[in-house]
Amino acid sequence: MTKRKGRQTLLLPSRPAVQGYAAVAGKKEGEGPLKERFDYIGEDSYFGEKSWEKAESHMLRQCFQLACDKAKLPPSALDYVLAGDLLNQCVSSAFAMRDSAVPYLGLYSACSTMAEGLSLAALLVDGDFADQACAITGSHFCTAERQYRFPLEYGGQRTPSSQWTVTGAGAVILGRRGSVHITHVTHGKIIDAGIKDPNSMGSAMAPAAFDTLRAHFRDTGRGPEDYDAIFTGDLGALGHDILAALFHADGIELGPRYMDCGVLIYDLVTQDVNAGGSGCGCSASVLGGHILKGLEDGVWRRVLFAATGALMSPTSSQQGESIPGICHALVLEREE
Repeated sequence: MTKRKGRQTLLLPSRPAVQGYAAVAGKKEGEGPLKERFDYIGEDSYFGEKSWEKAESHMLRQCFQLACDKAKLPPSALDYVLAGDLLNQCVSSAFAMRDSAVPYLGLYSACSTMAEGLSLAALLVDGDFADQACAITGSHFCTAERQYRFPLEYGGQRTPSSQWTVTGAGAVILGRRGSVHITHVTHGKIIDAGIKDPNSMGSAMAPAAFDTLRAHFRDTGRGPEDYDAIFTGDLGALGHDILAALFHADGIELGPRYMDCGVLIYDLVTQDVNAGGSGCGCSASVLGGHILKGLEDGVWRRVLFAATGALMSPTSSQQGESIPGICHALVLEREE
């Protein structure tokens, strides 16, 4: 039996289940609208460490342990950990997992890393290559600013279209038992709309989200109305509106069921985050804190989760390159 549905979508007949999940957030994120959804909120940006990079690893390690505790599994019971982050060589996740004694697969898909990691974990479980696998990723505002933009001491001004890198992490453990299942995976293609402004990530990533979601609808024969909620990763307010406009021009209305993690995690009016949140930890913490909790509680029965990423680096931007986008999508369903 083929598990492929159309050009880009895969069916997962064994329906890998969410056995445990967790979300850790920074102080600013803990002051936002989703503050009650996080398992732990840091008191400051250092999480008890001596540097922001060490704080990022601490946050990931803490989130991993929380997810294992909630799944009632020791780390040694996991067959794989799939992890990634935004820093060069993915050092935050590698250092976070170096003492876990679990087979480790390091990933980089920019801000869509959670969707990529979770989709690959689901394929491992569905293919009987693993009984339990964990996908985890995160980001930190201060480390991302230092690597991608300017040190915080520089005090640079931010444009209205810019986004605020989320200090947060999310972890999801998949296995055989649970009430929430992954039933479909749609992997995206790299889409480059020619955007060169690193302060306008939403406009660079929205075309990739449009391409992947349109492929998902085409492959499955479904439409937005077949989902209780559709979440994109971190397009922010600008990218959210661009994606809705692209679908409108295509004759499809996403409507109020469509939400963006970068818009949900902050209060855009009072928290001074410009166009909203971004970073690996954006969709990861919203998934591990808000979306999965809503599915478990019966708020939604079927959710389409589509995390987006900008596949650029400071070097590529400085050389005048455009910003390629990527989006990977998963279907999460609650078993009645």
